[in-house]
Amino acid sequence: MESFYKKDNSTLKKHTTSDGYTGLIMIQDMIPDEDKDANVEILDEALEGDLAWVKYNSSYDKSPGVFKLVKENGKWKVSSKKPRERGPF
Repeated sequence: MESFYKKDNSTLKKHTTSDGYTGLIMIQDMIPDEDKDANVEILDEALEGDLAWVKYNSSYDKSPGVFKLVKENGKWKVSSKKPRERGPF
């Protein structure tokens, strides 16, 4: 989350899948540059084998967001949600 909002794209790329990175970069370009902390709060999480979902709040969002994560080479990475894919929350 912090690398996304701070536009630290080398760190962001390290923690995302290739399709997740592409999607986040497109969204990131729409966010104005600000120097405030993200203040991320994890609200809920769900684990389904090699798939996980994280519901969070941040100082940048008006409503909670959800990240989809997949396990890739033993590491959890943010990925893109497929069209019509529904998470647990």
